[in-house]
Amino acid sequence: MTVETTSRKKRALAALRSYAVFFLLIAFIISCCMLLFLHTIQASLGIVFTEDGIRTAAILTMGNVLFLSLLCTVIDAVRRRFTVERPVRRIVEGAEKIMRGDFSARIKPFHSIDSDAGFDVIIDCFNRMAAELSGVETLRCDFIASVSHELKTPLSVMQNYATLLKTPDLSEARRVEYAEAIAGQSRRLADLITNILKLNRLENQQIYPTAARYDLGEQLAECLLGFEDTWEKKNIDIETDLAEGVFVESDGELLSLVWNNLFSNALKFTEPGGRFSVALEAAGDFAVVHVRDTGCGISPETGRHIFEKFYQGDTSHASQGNGLGLALVKRVIDIVGGEISVQSEVGKGSTFTVKIRRASDGDVQEDS
Repeated sequence: MTVETTSRKKRALAALRSYAVFFLLIAFIISCCMLLFLHTIQASLGIVFTEDGIRTAAILTMGNVLFLSLLCTVIDAVRRRFTVERPVRRIVEGAEKIMRGDFSARIKPFHSIDSDAGFDVIIDCFNRMAAELSGVETLRCDFIASVSHELKTPLSVMQNYATLLKTPDLSEARRVEYAEAIAGQSRRLADLITNILKLNRLENQQIYPTAARYDLGEQLAECLLGFEDTWEKKNIDIETDLAEGVFVESDGELLSLVWNNLFSNALKFTEPGGRFSVALEAAGDFAVVHVRDTGCGISPETGRHIFEKFYQGDTSHASQGNGLGLALVKRVIDIVGGEISVQSEVGKGSTFTVKIRRASDGDVQEDS
């Protein structure tokens, strides 16, 4: 038995059930109406109905019931075909396309005049779901391609230097140089994997912020001291303007990711002999942090994508990072309910501004 034959049998049985329902319903309604009518006529006019008259009326009534049941069944079938079956068929076809991986599938709304717009609501939700899945699939493909590229680069470098280490009569200086190169690329690879795991946990909400009150200025100073070797090596002029007594109630561990990534980026892009500054101020209910550098700056086009995963506006520094730092920063800021923005001019440097809600005055006094 083919699928088409089975489908026809199901439709025939459905039509038969529909007809039986309408027949019983109309028969009951007409029977009740006729009994009430005849009883009233007989009581008020004293008319006596003969057997032949009742038989003729019953046959005519039965014919009317059969005809009306058939008419209602046909009308209901036509109504269902246009108001139920067509929308359901379109939704099923769209769902099957999504199941096959075609995330471009969209369903045209019906806007039926006799419906309650229920199917249009479902179709609208379906189209938005398809658009979201399409975006997620694009990001997934880009993410896999970017990860593959980022993993392949350090591995290739490590393989090349490992091959060079096998060279006979290699000098001690060359051996140390190649070993340091391999160690540097392995550290980069480890940092990449660590950042990927962190970003994955953040995006899947597997890290839950633990709020605690603390002095934000002290945290900024501690994080900045961790880069002392970097700024001394590049002879960078460091400026700090950290307001005292600016308390926040947030997850200190998560926010340390923000400061460490912002500081690392700023120092990385600041040329030797340049200037780097960190400022903290209290602006109303918010603590505002400014991280400035005198590096290469970023273009407006780069600024629109700078918080995307693996995006690196300055490819000349690509070997020093993996394009995940600012994506981590943005995700953490979103989790703690803050805001981040960037102002930059090519050739003059960049300023990242982070706004976080301050702890209430009562909390500050209690901590102090």
